[in-house]
Amino acid sequence: MTTDTERHEPATTADERTMLEGWLDYHRQTLAWKCEGLTDAQLRTASVEPSELSLMGLVRHMAEVERGWFRKVLAAEDAGPIYYTDEDPDGEFHLSESDTWEEAYATWQSEIEVARRNAARFGLDDLSEGKHRRTGEQFNLRWIYTHMIEEYARHNGHADLIRERVDGATGD
Repeated sequence: MTTDTERHEPATTADERTMLEGWLDYHRQTLAWKCEGLTDAQLRTASVEPSELSLMGLVRHMAEVERGWFRKVLAAEDAGPIYYTDEDPDGEFHLSESDTWEEAYATWQSEIEVARRNAARFGLDDLSEGKHRRTGEQFNLRWIYTHMIEEYARHNGHADLIRERVDGATGD
């Protein structure tokens, strides 16, 4: 798989915040890389029946996850959902022919930029201004970064398999 997306692992001697932010960016870049060079139709292609999991669906899901943790929980913003609804709680994965990579990618990148701005206002030990919608818990920024790295790493594994299924491309 060739790539235009540059991925950079953080320095092995970086301080904790730089390392956490570096690994999160690395995994964001990995998901973008897994989607490179494909058509909208390929990006909407589900991996294996009955799963609806697709690369575009994963990107839309991660836009929702970025929004949830960095806007709703960390900064207590009243940011509604992007793709899902109460009637369709997995709406980010339910794609139609009108859903485009251009929109999904732009939305995801916009949420990443807001996440970076919001996180910059907090120290690693600072508690979130908002609370988790189900548990009512607050989280420190360190926990959110660690969770986001885990979330991306898990979904990048899915992206590896989906990409191989779509066009046979593999890569680390």
